Amino acid sequence: MIVKSLELKDYRNYNHLNMQFSSGTNILYGENAQGKTNILEAVYLCGTTKSHRGSKDKEMVSFTEDEAHVRVILEKNQIPHRIDLHLKKNKAKGVAIDGIPIKRQSELFGMLNLVFFSPEDLYIIKNGPAERRRFIDLELCQLDKIYLNQLGNYNKVLAQRNNLLKQIAVNRNLIDTLNIWDEKLLEYGCKVIKTREEFINRLNDLVGEIHKKLTGGKEHLILQYEPNVRAADFEGKLKKYLEKDLALKMTNVGPHRDDLGFLLGDIDIRKYGSQGQQRTAALSCKLAEIDLVKSIIKENPILLLDDVLSELDRQRQNYLLNSIGDIQTMITCTGLEEFVNHRFAYDKVFQVVSGAVNSLEREI
Repeated sequence: MIVKSLELKDYRNYNHLNMQFSSGTNILYGENAQGKTNILEAVYLCGTTKSHRGSKDKEMVSFTEDEAHVRVILEKNQIPHRIDLHLKKNKAKGVAIDGIPIKRQSELFGMLNLVFFSPEDLYIIKNGPAERRRFIDLELCQLDKIYLNQLGNYNKVLAQRNNLLKQIAVNRNLIDTLNIWDEKLLEYGCKVIKTREEFINRLNDLVGEIHKKLTGGKEHLILQYEPNVRAADFEGKLKKYLEKDLALKMTNVGPHRDDLGFLLGDIDIRKYGSQGQQRTAALSCKLAEIDLVKSIIKENPILLLDDVLSELDRQRQNYLLNSIGDIQTMITCTGLEEFVNHRFAYDKVFQVVSGAVNSLEREI
């Protein structure tokens, strides 16, 4: 799987851009706030229909325009494909694959598998449960269209149930209609719980050996899925917490409250780990994620590294870059010094300045 080119029109700070990528390591360098991350965001958007930053469509359209266009040409199993996204400020986005509009955005998933790694990911362990759930869901939604559908349905039912709880506070007679939403919440929620548990177990099988190598054999990392409720207990707890739900006007039990634990022995590094331990564990998870995607789709994903190297020490930089030699990678950074000084291999260089991109010849 390779991204051959990216074309942008009225996207963020780009009026028009056309880039041709190498199948190896592509470096995008320039000062901060020049548009480097916008390029990675656009590539990610073409694989997932969503911004990794959580931005809305209207926020990705240039200020002076009403719509934007993003096009990626990719090669999958040696067959070329084209993905087109039409972003609008006041309407839903349009998506087409090979010139044919798709009815459901979920049809795009699996066309372009991506692993995105940003400085924010290094804080996933220290941050709250919502960030860790997002980490799980972003990858699962790319790999499993069924999960994408289940999660979407669960979130819709959850919103409907919460809305009904607020209405019941005004009109208690509506409580009889709660059973309908409870049945759907259980149906979709149990499937979400089981899929997440399987995903974490598979990721855990890979992360231990990677973390061991990163720490010179000094640490053994274990990932632990922490469901708010087990699938088998979901129905019982939903009934048990009914009065609390009614009092708080919100659903207090379900996978929307799940978490992911990170253990070094008996130590929960979310609470007691050093910053170095937390960052190393986050890096181990991302590298394990790459290996897991490889094993599932039987080919390499595309790796997007957004200014991550500056956040890692020399040892972790070396390990990361040595681990991705056979993967198409796009890396943003503020300068080429790290690559030149340490002789890191790269194949193509782009300088990004105020929404303009210049392709440069290699210096080494």
